Amino acid sequence: MRRQHLPLYAIALALLVVGALAVGVPARSLVFGLLVLACPLMMLFMHGGHGGHGGHEGHGQHQGQQTPAAHDGTDPRPR
Repeated sequence: MRRQHLPLYAIALALLVVGALAVGVPARSLVFGLLVLACPLMMLFMHGGHGGHGGHEGHGQHQGQQTPAAHDGTDPRPR
């Protein structure tokens, strides 16, 4: 997600809320819906949309990082 698109998302959300209120959706229902969506929306914004870019190589390690050596001082990787 790019920050340049955030104002468009805010405008779209505002139009959705105003439209829902105009057709008679109770404000309490809108507030409840926004609270339900708060967790996934915050995850989307906080992670910056860094999901779904292919396989997760290294299971949590960034590419280019080496795996730590074993505690006994030997390197578990084959040479």
